[in-house]
Amino acid sequence: MKSRLLFVIGSLDYGGAERHLVRILPGLAKTWDITVFTLSHPGAQADELRAKGVKVRSSWLGPKKNTGRFYRSIRQLGAVSALVCHLLVERPKIVHYFLPQAYMIGAPCALLLGIRTHVMSRRSRNFYQSKYLYVAKIERVLHRFMTAVLGNSLEVIKDLRSEGVAESKLGLIYNALAPGELAIAPDKNSRRDLLELPNDALVLVKVANLIPYKGHRDLIDALALVDRNIPWHLLCIGGDSGILGELQAHAEKLGISDRIVWLGRRADVERFLKIADIGVLASHEEGFSNSILEYMAAQLPVIVTRVGGAAEAIKDGETGILVPPHNPPALAEAIVRLADPEIRRSMGKAGREQLISKFSYDKCIENYETLYRSLMSGQGIPPTLKHV
Repeated sequence: MKSRLLFVIGSLDYGGAERHLVRILPGLAKTWDITVFTLSHPGAQADELRAKGVKVRSSWLGPKKNTGRFYRSIRQLGAVSALVCHLLVERPKIVHYFLPQAYMIGAPCALLLGIRTHVMSRRSRNFYQSKYLYVAKIERVLHRFMTAVLGNSLEVIKDLRSEGVAESKLGLIYNALAPGELAIAPDKNSRRDLLELPNDALVLVKVANLIPYKGHRDLIDALALVDRNIPWHLLCIGGDSGILGELQAHAEKLGISDRIVWLGRRADVERFLKIADIGVLASHEEGFSNSILEYMAAQLPVIVTRVGGAAEAIKDGETGILVPPHNPPALAEAIVRLADPEIRRSMGKAGREQLISKFSYDKCIENYETLYRSLMSGQGIPPTLKHV
């Protein structure tokens, strides 16, 4: 009989942590009885997980945006009640928390109900704690009760160490792509006509939700510095957090709005990666971006800011170009350098090889399998997950 694992997360809408779960859980479900509990609505990717044999449960009255404090409190209470009922009935062997909301709501519930094994995964740097001091205090208390605390990059591990997590509890598991995502083959003309892109266009793609720290404004400023004789066009893929209008107005002011295509949230990202020439990330902070791996799978050279785990994924000058954050001139210089098709081809090929050798799906699944087996046997974090 398979042992029960419960994963707690806010929802399965599109985002880095959510996409990571959608990728790994079908592989883990071959060995474990897995349920995902979402504290709010199931999310856009829930059906994809269900179709692959993973159970998804949700609260009755999960948290909902844009409501008053009273209604938010009612929904939070509904989420807690539903989670407690699920824990009482199912009694999972391990509860694994993804993202701060799930950690702060889910961990106290499971701890009070006597669940013995707890895992928390941090997927970003801890800069949010400086804005929400109460979150920092709650998380530091909860860290003491975790059986294991995971990071997805060495920079995230450093943050966790600074928060007082014991070295014996710390483990590193990198992101990975699902096997089918490695089959992305370049097809430069497949959708360029539909997007009205010239055949000779240098197409940049940026896959990131429209959130200020993702650096879209920096990239727009950088593109305004690039020689107009370079026929660049930018595809922006990602959901809007409320800054789309501001970004469009800024691009209009700089006279480059006609070269930027805003595609919104997409489930078919790989179709646009196929027609791109360069993958770009201009984030001010990250844990370890899934987009980097997606670019590498599509054999795109990557321009990425040196934040979070970027330097662990990209070999500067070999598989891509690392630039400082908040630095549009450096971004512009990198774009001009990658206007050379031979450099793009060489870096793209090397990046795909790096992806296959260092960030394989099988290795990622094996790391989680090894972790859960070790924790259930009372042995703690396995040596293979120890950070350096």
